[in-house]
Order: sequence, then C-alpha cells, then structure tokens
Amino acid sequence: MNKKTHEADVSFIQALAELLRENDLTELEVMREYAENDSLNVRVSRGGTVTAPAAAPAPLPAPAASAPTAPAATAEPEADPASHPGAVTSPMVGTVYLQPEPGAPTFVSTGDKVAEGDTLLIIEAMKTMNHIPAPRAGTVKRILVEDGGAVEYGAPLMIIE
Repeated sequence: MNKKTHEADVSFIQALAELLRENDLTELEVMREYAENDSLNVRVSRGGTVTAPAAAPAPLPAPAASAPTAPAATAEPEADPASHPGAVTSPMVGTVYLQPEPGAPTFVSTGDKVAEGDTLLIIEAMKTMNHIPAPRAGTVKRILVEDGGAVEYGAPLMIIE
C-alpha cells in the first residue's frame, strides 16, 4: 500500500468518525474494495467499549465495571473509565500491543510514572504500527486493554493521574 492510499484511508476513517458524531450514530461499518485481495474493513463506534472484530474467536470484555479482572479495592468499580479525567482514549480502530515486540518488556505497567510524550502502547491499524504517546505526565493507574486485543475509536486505553 502506498503512502497516498494510506493517507486516503486515514481521511476516509476520519470522515466516518465525523459522520458518526454528526448523525448521533453509535456504530458504522464499511467495507471498501480496492482489488481482488485488497480491501479495507472499518467499523467506527462510540460508547467507550472494547470489542473484538467479527472474525475474532471470542469477544473481549468491556473495560467497564463488569470486567472480572478489576481488583475489588478499586475506588469506583461502577464508573465508566472513558469518563475518568485521566483516561487516555484510542485515536483509531486497531489492535493493541503493550510491548514493542513479542517477548520484550511492556512500554508501561500499572504504577509506572510517565512523562508527556512517552510511548504507552502501539495500535496497529492498516498494517501500520502507531505509537500512542502519553498526553500528559503522571502515574499509570489502570491499563484497560489486553495485549493483542481490538480497540475501537474513542475506547479508553488506560488511566493516567
């Protein structure tokens, strides 16, 4: 895929996200065919939940209060992580990777202090690895996604306070 096609795809996805917002839709799914074995499948949704694509063997749990891995000592287990003031949300639809390569240490762990601009994780979208930087300095309080899991646009990734 050349750079021009990649830029056109990014613009197309941004237009879909804007269409979703302008028409107060919760989800929009589009398949764009380029050639026989070349297509782009895009699903844009709102609501702050993490879901797996239809082809995945099992859906990921929503990172909300129903997540069974949340510790019992969490101060606000019923609160939506997307509404937390320290929430870092996904700027795109894709697959999350918490380390730079398989077997390497994770970029960050719960309790780590991060500086603004530090890489928190990678989101693979359209075969491109996108480093997601910390929007502000602080301490990683919660990681809300699983390595290798799918994320939607606007889904909360982690909490930094």
